This record gives sequence, C-alpha cells and structure tokens, in this order.
Amino acid sequence: MGLDARAGAIRGMSALAWIAIALLVAVNALYVAAEFASVAVSRSRIAALAGKGNARARRLLAIVEDGARLDEYIAACQIGITFTSLVAGALAQAAITPVLTPLVGRLAGISQVAAFSAATAIVLLGMTTAQVVLGELLPKSLALQFPERVALATLAPTRWSVILYRPAIALLNGSAFVLLKSFGIEPGGHRHVHSPEEIEFLLAASRKGGMLEPEAHRRLRRGLQLSSRTVRQLMVPRGELLAIDATTPAEEILEILLSSPYNTLPVYQGSLDRIVGAVSLKDVASAFAQSGRIPSLIEIVRPIPFVPENLSADRLVRFFQEQKSTKAIVVDEFGGVEGIVSVQDVLEELFGEIAEEGEEEETATVERLEDGRVRLPGSMALDEAEPHVGVRWKGSAATVAGHVLEAFGRMPAEGETLEIGGVEVTVERTSPKTVLSVLVRPKAPEEDEVEGEWPSP
Repeated sequence: MGLDARAGAIRGMSALAWIAIALLVAVNALYVAAEFASVAVSRSRIAALAGKGNARARRLLAIVEDGARLDEYIAACQIGITFTSLVAGALAQAAITPVLTPLVGRLAGISQVAAFSAATAIVLLGMTTAQVVLGELLPKSLALQFPERVALATLAPTRWSVILYRPAIALLNGSAFVLLKSFGIEPGGHRHVHSPEEIEFLLAASRKGGMLEPEAHRRLRRGLQLSSRTVRQLMVPRGELLAIDATTPAEEILEILLSSPYNTLPVYQGSLDRIVGAVSLKDVASAFAQSGRIPSLIEIVRPIPFVPENLSADRLVRFFQEQKSTKAIVVDEFGGVEGIVSVQDVLEELFGEIAEEGEEEETATVERLEDGRVRLPGSMALDEAEPHVGVRWKGSAATVAGHVLEAFGRMPAEGETLEIGGVEVTVERTSPKTVLSVLVRPKAPEEDEVEGEWPSP
C-alpha cells in the first residue's frame, strides 16, 4: 500500500512544474558556462576566428576587449544565475513539498508538521545538489575545457540577457562601485592582465602540460626576464676584454687582428679607460687596398658608443638600433671601462651560446661529479647557477667568479672552502686575476618549496 501511495503521489505531481524546474536549471547552467568561458577565452584565438570572417567571434571579441562591456556581460550572467536559482528553488518547494509531505509522514510515522519540515529539507537538499552538479560544476568544467566553443555558443542568449537586465545591472553595479570606493578601492572591471610572475607560471604550466617544448619554454622565459637583466650581467668583463693599443706598430696590427677570435677590437690610448674607438680586419684591409700600406690605427679607427653598466637589456637593444652599432663599451658611474657588450651577447641571453666564425668553443661547462658536487665555471652568469646550487644567489656580481670573490673579500687560493648562501663552495682553479672554476655541493630543496606555485599577490 505504501508503494502504491508513493506512485500515486509522483504521478499526481505537475508535469509542467518538473519541466519548468528542468528548464530553470538548464538556463542556470547556460549562465554559468557563459561567465566562465568569457573569462577563460583566449583573445588571440577569438581574434583569429574573427579575422576569418566569423561574425559571432567578432561580436565576442568586441566584448572581451572592452573592460566595461565585459563587466556588464558577466554581471548579466550573475544576475541570471541568482534569479534562476531562486525561482527554481521556490517552484520546487511550492510544487513538490506539498506532495512529498504526506509520503514522508506515512513512511516515517511522524506528525504532519514534522513531515512538512522534513519534506522541505529533502526538497532543499535535492535542488541544491541538482543546481550544484548540473547547473554549476558540469557547465563550469565544459567552459574551462572548451572556452572558445562555449563562449561562442552562449553569446547570443547572454547578449539578449544583457539588454533585458541592463537597468538591474546599472543599479547593482553602481551600488557595488559606491561600496568599493568607500573602502578606497577603484573599480577596475574584468581584464585579462597578468604580472610577469604569473606569465612565468603559465609558461611553466604549459611546459608541464606538454604544450611547450623545454627549449621553447626556456627562450620564452628568458625573453620575459630580458628587461630585468642589465648590461653588466651581459657584458664581457674588463678582465677578458681584448683591445689593441693605438700605438701598435703597423706590422703588428694585422697579426693581432688575424689571431683575435673577434672581428672588431677596441682601440685605446695608454690604458683601457681611454678607449678612442674600434677597428676591424675589414677596415685594415680596405685601407691597405686604397693606399698600399697599413696605416696607423688612429687614421682608421671608427667611433664606438659607450653605455652605462646599469642599462637594461631591452633598452640596450633600442640603443644599438639608434646608434646603428653592434658593440658598445660598458662604463661605470665614474666613466671607468667595465667591459664590452654586443648584440651577440643579447642573442646569447635568449638562445644560448653562439660562436663567432673562427671562434673556438669554450670548454668550461657544468659537470656533476661522483661525490654529488657540481663543477661550475667562474664565467657562468650568477642567475644561471640557481638550478645547479639549489638556491638563488643574490649580489652585485654578474658571474659566479665575482660572487665568490665578493664572499671571500679577497683572491682565494685553490682548495679553499666557504659556505655561501647555505651552499658549500670550494675554489677549484684560479688565475692571477679571477676564479676560473668552483665545486659546489647543491643545497637540498625545502619540503615546502613547490615548483610552479602560483605567485603570491
């Protein structure tokens, strides 16, 4: 008898009410999908579709590129979600609870009042579950997995909703803006803006997901960090600078240029702090072809520009373009020569070592030893040592050798050991002027260090 009564009650429910509830849940799902897709959609992909003549893509692109319109679009979705959820819940309580109450009373053997409360709770729990699963989680997952498809599919109904809800959007957004301003917060709208740290995270996530090759990821990451690199970090330091004295006899000029690994050499008078220009083998050959002799360097020297050591790498590129030059002398704040920098140094920062024609490849490389230590060349850029030492060394030096010299405060002897930033460093080889290589024992990563963690705001 209980089963017959339950079946009769279910058949007695309004079919129209069930259809209306299902439609409301579906509309709620549409608004949720439209909201998430509009935020997650790739502008570049939508722009590409718009460029191919897709009318919907053109209309969507106009929305996502305008912060105010995107804010209005998302507000319409939020109003739609709220409205459909409330109406679906109220309709369910009005249509289902009265029918469910006597069933609960008979099955549980409780009073009518208690049965009504229990039926209300059952309907509330059922509608909440349906709304969360069918109306929110499912459309959200689809929107995040296929943002372009979902954004285009939901564009038309959401645009009509914007028109329908415009008075309510203006009232509610205006109220929200007033509240924000009372807290000293300027409303910024919904914009697809990422900090450099967040872009690095996205690049790392793309590489981990197989969308980027390791080499492409490395180049993009280096390109992103180019503006934070200075000329001092890119230059060939003074100790390694090859230059030619302006008083060099003519018979030696050709020999020096031919034996040099570089096409162009700076020319100085007396000391490196008095560089007067630069000369190349081509200049000497051209002068010899015209006059039948090798002239003095002062006669054929060409101007070479000077740049401050703290100039950023991206501004250095613009400097080279403006000066129509490929090399520049690096000077400190007092005008002392610190080294030389070239376009090739910038390219190597992005793409790795690029050997000039006739230049021998350097043999100084990173090498992991059997005892767990790592051999690092002293010429390695300081920021490139982090993957090998386990920590990020910070200091004014541009190279590992400079950082070690700063830590010791003097020229160390071969075999000396010092802890730098929690890393054991042993000087392996030195020259009279600098440290050629070191042996480091990498620091084990901390347990709470998570690779690819989203940067804190």
